Amino acid sequence: MKLISENLHIISKSTKEAVLNRDETYIKNLLKRQIETNPDWIDLNIGPARGAFSGTMEWLVNIAADLTDIPLSLDSTNADEIQKGLSLAKAPEKWIINSTNADEERLNRVSDIAADFGCNLIALTMNSELGIPKESDKRLELAFEITSMTEAKGIPNSKLYFDPLILPVCVDQTQASEALNTIRMLKESFDPEVMTTIGLSNVSNGCPKELRPLINRVFMVLAMGCGLDSAIVDSFDDELLRINKVIEKQEIENSYDKLYIDIYNMMQSFEDIDTLKYDKSDKESVNIYKTAEILLNKKVYSNSYLEI
Repeated sequence: MKLISENLHIISKSTKEAVLNRDETYIKNLLKRQIETNPDWIDLNIGPARGAFSGTMEWLVNIAADLTDIPLSLDSTNADEIQKGLSLAKAPEKWIINSTNADEERLNRVSDIAADFGCNLIALTMNSELGIPKESDKRLELAFEITSMTEAKGIPNSKLYFDPLILPVCVDQTQASEALNTIRMLKESFDPEVMTTIGLSNVSNGCPKELRPLINRVFMVLAMGCGLDSAIVDSFDDELLRINKVIEKQEIENSYDKLYIDIYNMMQSFEDIDTLKYDKSDKESVNIYKTAEILLNKKVYSNSYLEI
């Protein structure tokens, strides 16, 4: 599965200050750390980029271009900033716009840019009127609305990455499995098929810090089993990157890797988690299994679920 590194974002206070102050040393060091993990894309998340942040995307793209040929994902609600960033790309067809939703004005503007540059486009299955629908059927309906416009503009489905939008498991536990269902439906409902992606860290947002990496890793494997093509991830999580390779190669490295592979295969085969067998004397395997139960809505989430 392809990975989009999420580690340059102005949600981080220190990164926000570095961007605002045009601290090139800080940004270069942050980018170099991501480059070392060899992601498929590096996401540049600059938010609305208004006022003092105007011109941020152009500045960041120029810095990144001096350091790497890894394609970039341009992440902003400001379409003008995205357009400026893409104009600097040597191979814009490999880059990503992150993102549009189903709102007609936003979709029309951003899809025009994607069509002009031939780049990839992340599309969120939501709009301003509905927000994020709780039902996978409604999310699929929005995906069809989006493709009706992207097809008209000549954007192939192979460049369209739908994000079913994960809500935190600690906020609405049912929505983790609903997002998984949406991934399956998206992969089955289009011909040619569309691509899929997720903002992986969202599933654990608000959970205790010590639980978040495990929740992210297990959900990633569940989603891969449903056909997920890519994910926006914390590329500094070495174990998550390792597990992605374990699933791709189907090769066991650690005692609990077999359970990860079995979970992946279970989702591929539409089987139930109750059919899985694992080493109950292995603490890591037990924690992985319990986390999968939570994410599949088989057991009730609490911050102490691993202790129960």
